[in-house]
Amino acid sequence: MRGGARQGAGRKKGALTKRTQEITAAVLKDGVTPLDYLLGVLRNGENEKDRFAAAVAAAPYVHPKLASIEHSGEMKLTHEQALAALEEAEASLNGREQSH
Repeated sequence: MRGGARQGAGRKKGALTKRTQEITAAVLKDGVTPLDYLLGVLRNGENEKDRFAAAVAAAPYVHPKLASIEHSGEMKLTHEQALAALEEAEASLNGREQSH
């Protein structure tokens, strides 16, 4: 077998390279991560603009984004059917109100 894609070959998705591991180790050497620093500015900063900027920068690490929802494309009602059902419900409610 020569060349070509082989199942299980190569670096696994999400695996850290040696360079990334070195950078992470250097950042963590001081014991303060960039997120820790931003949270420190957010909690203890005196300048409101700096605190806001820290909050904006730290937010994606603290609060995950909502997951996307894949739509199958199947619709239960067409727009016209939904409008007709709404009008029918309103007429029914109006009829009940007038009979009381």
